[in-house]
Parts: sequence; structure tokens; C-alpha cells
Amino acid sequence: MERTNFFYLLTALLFLLITIPLAHDLNLVSAPLVKGLVFSGLLVIGVWSLKGGGRFFTVGMAFVIVGLILNVLAFKTHSPFFQYASILSLIGFMFVAITFTMKQVAVGTNITTNRLVGAICVYILLGVIWAMFYSLVNTISPGSFTGFSATEGLGWDSEWLYFSFVTMTTLGYGDILPVSATARGLAYMQAVVGQFYIAVLVAGLVSAYVAKRNEQ
Repeated sequence: MERTNFFYLLTALLFLLITIPLAHDLNLVSAPLVKGLVFSGLLVIGVWSLKGGGRFFTVGMAFVIVGLILNVLAFKTHSPFFQYASILSLIGFMFVAITFTMKQVAVGTNITTNRLVGAICVYILLGVIWAMFYSLVNTISPGSFTGFSATEGLGWDSEWLYFSFVTMTTLGYGDILPVSATARGLAYMQAVVGQFYIAVLVAGLVSAYVAKRNEQ
């Protein structure tokens, strides 16, 4: 745990969540390639949080690099195959990051700032993963969602991120709706996972705190 620093990953994720909507409104990042490069660059920064993880760091970095290359190929060739593969590569990195982070967060009784930051990172990563799943479903089956101003774009577009986090927090504004069975299934699965994660996280941290106090 001492060799890991989840602040890098948290900084990258927060920067993503804040700047993507602002860039969308101000038309600062419009080209798909530029969006992909920005997103992948942020993940490269975030992957340094896995530096003390041995194989996790190696595999995570490989996913990010492959995803970046596939995104460039998708832009140049306009091939759906490279587009799908790029999304899957970046989803793979996030699963690696979540697995490693949860391993660090869930084990032990010491409640440190780094551990809390890691728990926050997992929650945000879940939201970003689901955003990418939603965009993947809509790419494979157009019309799976209604209410989007533009149904094209990958999972790091502001509208996909917005819908994902609104769903995970069960706000349910209703401005964007899943209409296909697969899209609806992903939506209610995300709502369940998001609520259970918060409940389990709080219970785990309280248990760790009580165990630490008992040891003292």
C-alpha cells in the first residue's frame, strides 16, 4: 500500500469529468481523434497509481497503449472494428485498475487517506466503464437510447458520462432513456452495483475503524 498513490488516478478522473463537459459546451474538443488522445493521455497519467502493483501496472499500461493505437487507427480507417476494439481495450484497463485498487482498499484495518482516495477512484471508474458500455451498445445497436443530442461518440463523451453517473446515483432525471432490452439491463445493473458499492464500502470502512480501535 505504501508504494501506491491513488491521487494520480483520482486527479486524472476528476480532470476528465470536469473538462469533458466544459470542452463540449465551449467546443474546445470536437475532433474524435483529439478526444481520444486526451482521454488516453489522462489514463496514462492515472496508470501511475498502479506503479507499485507489478503485473497490474504492466497490464494496465499495455491496455492504455493498445487502446490509444486502436483509437488512432479507428479515426484514420473509420473502421467499426478498431472503434470497438479501442473501447474494449480501455474497459480492460479500467477493470485492471478496479481490481488492483479494490485489493488495496478492501484489505487491512488501517484507514489512510490513500485508501479512501482509492475507494473514490473505484466508484468513478465504475461510472466511466458503464458510460463506455452504453456507447458500445448504442454503436452496435443504434437507437438503444433516446434523448441524446447526438447518438454518436465514444463513452468519454459528456452525454454518456452524464447518463452513466445519473443512473448510478439513481437520480433518474428521465431526459435520456434506455429503450432496448440490453440498454435497460445495463442501466438497472449499474443502479444496483452503485448502491451496493456505497453500502459495502461504508460498512467495510466502519469495520476497519472498529477493528483498529479494538487493537489499540
